Parts: sequence; structure tokens; C-alpha cells
Amino acid sequence: MKQLIRNFDDLGRRQFIAHAAKACLGVGLLPMLGDKVSSPLNALTPGVRHATARYVIYLNMAGGMTHLDTLDPKPNNPKVQGPTKAVQTSADGIILAENFSKTAAHMHNAAVIRSISTNQGAHEQAGYLMHTSYVKRGTIVHPTFGSWVAKMSGQINRTIPMNVRIGGGSNELGAGFLESQFGPLPIGNPKAGLANSKMADYLNEDRFGRRLAMADKMNTKFVGRFPQKKVRAYTDLYKDAVKLMRSEDLKAFDIAQEPKNIQEFYGESNFAQGCLLARRLIENQVRYVEVTRGGWDTHDENFDRAGENCMDVDQALSALLYDLEHRGLLKETLVVLTSEFGRTPDINPRNGRDHWPKAFSAFMAGGAIKGGTAYGKSDENGKEVAENPVKPPDLNATIAYALGLPLNEIQYSPSGRPFTVAHKGEPILDILA
Repeated sequence: MKQLIRNFDDLGRRQFIAHAAKACLGVGLLPMLGDKVSSPLNALTPGVRHATARYVIYLNMAGGMTHLDTLDPKPNNPKVQGPTKAVQTSADGIILAENFSKTAAHMHNAAVIRSISTNQGAHEQAGYLMHTSYVKRGTIVHPTFGSWVAKMSGQINRTIPMNVRIGGGSNELGAGFLESQFGPLPIGNPKAGLANSKMADYLNEDRFGRRLAMADKMNTKFVGRFPQKKVRAYTDLYKDAVKLMRSEDLKAFDIAQEPKNIQEFYGESNFAQGCLLARRLIENQVRYVEVTRGGWDTHDENFDRAGENCMDVDQALSALLYDLEHRGLLKETLVVLTSEFGRTPDINPRNGRDHWPKAFSAFMAGGAIKGGTAYGKSDENGKEVAENPVKPPDLNATIAYALGLPLNEIQYSPSGRPFTVAHKGEPILDILA
């Protein structure tokens, strides 16, 4: 039995617990984090004046968002730019593509980075690097940045998980070699809230309580025989799930409680409603929320498809920034929008753009960000980085620095190898207030 437990991979453990919970307790709550608190924010990186940001909303443009038609237009180069025009923003001297015309009104609270570069041109490997700061290897699975935040930042709300992922499918990365409790709580459809979070209809409180007591009695002996952190983490899953089921905090996941005009303000798409849910979770002191919007793999008809994507993203992002500012949350919430790579400056025969990791962009607003800032440059064609190159670990180091996380604190994998939150990344101090 002991060897069997050791041989379970992470997915196997999750499936075992999920099926056991559904069968024994009548619930099917998705895997979530525990409520154990890691060390609080008290070991700041040397040189950090203070941690301005407390929360992160990370908007993941999956598929490779075209930088030329969003954050880094080249209006003086029509052969590269195509039909997409540029617009002025609320920050002097900074332009964005017309596809982001609503977001342009918030540029005074934001910074745009136009010099991100990697050597990873395939979706899976590039997405892995952006999310973990490490190159994908066959011998280890690294934690996502959200899992690092959950591990190192300390929990504020003791009921809701610290790390939530909205959209993105079921094959996304998780806690890696960190404890499972720090992995993201996945939300597939933001309009549906937290799926399977209610007691089964055929149970009442008395019967449910007896089942919980029986499960706890069975688990106590098992955990005593196998005192491993992954076993303990999945035992805690029951307690955390039940705690949330019985808590008023469960309402945070219900965007139907928002006024209709607010829902319409964000937009009707899953991504837009995911941004609204992210705001609700931040209000309830969730540390890290990622919202994924796919559809950016524009090898064909780039300009039509990018325009359609941006109608959705621009409205939701603009609404999110306005809403956070109106509620007094923007100063302590860092909003990040980026992708795994950009798209080629050359327009292919199908009127599309192909994968291009050599130069692409990110948008950051809110907590800790020096508003009205443009950092780095791509060349006149948007093909190569011309000034201040930024690597994915640098971007993640900047987020970690803004949160006050210790960049040099080492976490060890089960094999004893040392890792840090942003690998060897250096924070971009020029965009931080």
C-alpha cells in the first residue's frame, strides 16, 4: 500500500480524492487549496521599499496575441501594420492599436512592455515558460507563478483559496512540485460559479455529518501510517471543501448577484464575465486570479480575428480597470495582460500572422505600477528587440517584487533541487512606482 501511494501521480491523487468525496460524501467540489498559511509577507526582497500590490489578476491571451495589432503598433510601416491603425492614449507619447481604444483611456494608470523575447515558439513550451519562469523539462514539473504566490504570500481570506484559474481548459499547469494545496482552483464557466459546491439533494445535515465523521475516522489511521505532505494535503481537501460549502464566502463565486448593468458593462462573453468574477474574488481577498482568453492563434485572417477578439478583451479590460479604480482596489491590485508569444510582422498569404517569440508585449496596470510608462522597444518592424530586452522570468520577477515576495527564497523539489519564484529574473524597476 505504501508503495502504491508513492506511485500515484498528481492527477491520480486528485481523481482518487474527487471520486471518493463524491461517493462517500455526496459532493463533487473541484480540487482546491488548503487553508494553511505559509510564512506571511515579512521577508521582502532586499531593496524593496514596500509591497504596494496585494493581489494579481493575470489575463492570459492564449494562442499568441498579435503585438502589432494590440500593444505595439507600427503606424509608420504600413507593410507590416496592415489595416490596423494606432490611437493616442491617456498617457502622452504612448500609442496603442485601435483595437484597444477603450484600454487606451487607462494608460495613465498602466505600463506597456514592448521588448519581451524568448526562444520558445511552440504553444505548450512557450506557455510553460511564461507561467513558471522555467524551460519545460521531462524530469520535473515546475509550479505556476500563481502557485508560488499562494505558497509565499500568506492567506488573507481563510475560506476561499488563494489561487483561482478561470477558463483555460483542464490540462493547464498547477502546483508542480509544491504541495497540491497551492495549485489553482479551476473554474470552467464563470457564469456557473463554483461547480459541484452544494450538498447532494439526497443528503441532509445529519446524514452528511455522519459521513464526514466516518471519513475522518478512516483517514486518521491512514494518514498516521503515511505521513507524507501530499497525503496530508488531500486529507485537508475534505475540510476545506466543507468549510467553503458552509461559508457565506461561497457567494463570491456567484456573478448573478452583480447588478445587470455591471454584467453588461464587462460584456457577455465567458472572458468578460471571468474578469467580473476576478474582481469579485479580489474583493474577497483572493491573492491570485488568472483569466484565460483563447483564440489568438491567427495564422488565417489575422486582422478580422484579432479585431473580434479585441472587441471582447478591450471592453472587459477597460471595465475591470474602471471598476477596480472606482472601488478603491486598483492601487493594491496588479492587472497583467500578456501572451506566450507574439505574431510575425510578415503577413502570410492567408492574411494571417504566424508564431513570433522574438519580440512581443505585456500590459500592466494598478498596484505598484508607474502609470503612463512604456518600457523597451521593438525595432521598426516589430521583429526584434531594439532596447531593454525582457525575458519571461523578468516579467514574473517584476510581479513578485511588486507583491513583496522574496525573489531569492529557495524552495526545494522532492529530489532536493533548489528553485526560486522567478528563476534568475530581474524586476523591471523602471515601471514600478
